[in-house]
Amino acid sequence: MPVILLLNGPNLNLLGEREPQIYGTSTLADCVGDTRDAAAKLGYELEDLQSNHEGELVTAIHGARNRCAAVIVNAGALTHYSYALADALATFEGVKVELHISNPAAREEWRRASVIAPFVTGSIAGFGRSGYRLAVEAAVAKLAGAAG
Repeated sequence: MPVILLLNGPNLNLLGEREPQIYGTSTLADCVGDTRDAAAKLGYELEDLQSNHEGELVTAIHGARNRCAAVIVNAGALTHYSYALADALATFEGVKVELHISNPAAREEWRRASVIAPFVTGSIAGFGRSGYRLAVEAAVAKLAGAAG
């Protein structure tokens, strides 16, 4: 069964507790469960990792090379400054989806720039918990050769 790797970055382990007015009350376990269910329905296995450490996420991307069909990454704050994460994503040849629970473009100025955006296939932002399901659906559509 082909594999999708789901990566969640710093502070996402606090989903459901941290700023629920922005991120909602769902936990990371809820989001991962949704992602796993969506992947399974489409014939994919899901591996997931949450880390507050940039290097662990970089290592996970390296390990996905030539092994996983797609990577979905909610990089959290690393989105805005991690050139190491951007470089790692550039080495992965499969489908890559940048995911955000909130809409960074509608938030603080510093959240509006993504250094990983140039290295991903596409981005999903602002759809809350359902963004995880949407990311799987988008990745699988792209893998199936959907043009748009």
